[in-house]
Amino acid sequence: MITDRDFFVIEPIPDTTLNSVFTEANPLYIEIGSGKGEFISRYPISHPNWNFLGFEMSEKRIRNILKKINPQDHPNIRLIRRKIDAGIKDLFAPESISGVFIQHPDPWPKRKHHRRRLIQADFLESLAHIMMPKAQVQISTDHEAYAAWIAEEFLDCPHFVSLQDDLIQDHPNLDEHIVTWFEQEQKRLGYNPRFMLFERI
Repeated sequence: MITDRDFFVIEPIPDTTLNSVFTEANPLYIEIGSGKGEFISRYPISHPNWNFLGFEMSEKRIRNILKKINPQDHPNIRLIRRKIDAGIKDLFAPESISGVFIQHPDPWPKRKHHRRRLIQADFLESLAHIMMPKAQVQISTDHEAYAAWIAEEFLDCPHFVSLQDDLIQDHPNLDEHIVTWFEQEQKRLGYNPRFMLFERI
């Protein structure tokens, strides 16, 4: 019998690109860092003609996500347990991703750990390599210093342009805002989310 894990979790990662994961040739979107699964379990329901790949490196979080989804309601979702970095360019065909969502990436606040931050010049180059022209990347973070870092990295990258008059906004910029557990918890502690939206040139 095929379990929900068999249906949703792609393991091992195929030698070919991940573009072949879905049989339907729908636009492909990726979420980097799916956390407890609030976004990827709800947002794709409103977009049934889009396919979604969620990346999460924690096995515990993969199990939490599986509790929120089922093949009947979420046929357009697959999950991959993998840490994402600049090597993402090797996972997809060039200019094949229709959009990217990054919810509250680890800010690594200590200066000595800044090199561990996801948003770096080499990562953005790889992201641009796999994204279609006009595709958008939405990022949210409650860490103000990291928000400024992210904005600066994108401004320095020649492949992206901000779609917001103010690069960093304090209100959601998607058609449907999904409040994640992490966002809710951080707001309870007094940290408000900031939102950025960039387009692949």
